[in-house]
Amino acid sequence: MQTLPLQKKHAAVLTEYGLFAETLSNVCLLRFAPGETFIRQGMPLRQLFFVVSGKAKVCCASSNGRDLILCYYISRGMIGDVELMAGLEEAASTVVALTEFLCVGVPLEPNAARLRANLAFLNRVGEGLAQKLLQSSQSYLFDALHPAKERLCLYILENAQDGVFSGPLTNAAGSVGVSYRHLQRLLNALCGEGILRRAEHGFEIADREALLALCPGEPDAAL
Repeated sequence: MQTLPLQKKHAAVLTEYGLFAETLSNVCLLRFAPGETFIRQGMPLRQLFFVVSGKAKVCCASSNGRDLILCYYISRGMIGDVELMAGLEEAASTVVALTEFLCVGVPLEPNAARLRANLAFLNRVGEGLAQKLLQSSQSYLFDALHPAKERLCLYILENAQDGVFSGPLTNAAGSVGVSYRHLQRLLNALCGEGILRRAEHGFEIADREALLALCPGEPDAAL
């Protein structure tokens, strides 16, 4: 993580929430590298994050800490709104940068009173939470209506970096909703079809068009 001076062009993201950097304490610009975990579920959450650019993955694990029960992607909006409105001091999910991720950090402790007294901010947070609820419902329907192979193809597109899909396959299995063994079978099948190619650090996307054809809808990563 890098902490950088906040510039006017970055502070503009706060105005969407009725906030102004000059009225808040210790606001800064934060830069996270691809693959960097900057929020961990269960750890203290000391600031809010307002996305400037980049893409991150938000995951929530079950009580045993192994199975992912929620996984979605964020490239705009706010992180930490759920905890703020629920009065939680610990992070409810884990957030990992997929690309270089820039956001404005607003520390909670010195700014909590101002935030809770700002009606425009609270209304905007409410809108964001409603959108996340709709997104969660759509994700549930997607998992229920589409086979594992299609879910995996979408997951690969959303997580691949520079045409290579890597990372812990246990996380991929949890996100797709299959066993680790079944995930291996699906990956082998995609390699056999010439869609993926095994590489030293993961799987190369050998035929992007074929991979896209297996994905329902229009995944953000394909745009």
